[in-house]
Amino acid sequence: MSTEQVKRKSLHEIQHEVDAYISQFKEGYFEPMALMARMSEEVGELAREVNHQFGPKKKKADEAENSIEMELGDILYVTICFANSLGIDLTEAYEKVMHKFSTRDANRWTKINTDPES
Repeated sequence: MSTEQVKRKSLHEIQHEVDAYISQFKEGYFEPMALMARMSEEVGELAREVNHQFGPKKKKADEAENSIEMELGDILYVTICFANSLGIDLTEAYEKVMHKFSTRDANRWTKINTDPES
């Protein structure tokens, strides 16, 4: 099956999938402060990978192979856990943020001219 044929999950479906996974364990979701600490840890791991790939600090030969993609995936997972634990619909949160950016910052950045006549 090609990438184009794969049905992508909606954010709602992803939140539900993570909830179904977490719900099978007695411990459930971590408390907000623990989730915040975990989020900070994952962002630090992403920063390390970005620094290895684009910055001056290259990996040592014996360091584990990680990727920016996997670190972003970890951050997404923790974000979903955080939202689920607090009853936040991430689709709704995303729509609110995009509305904020599209109105507040509508003229903040230089737009790319897509009109070939001008």
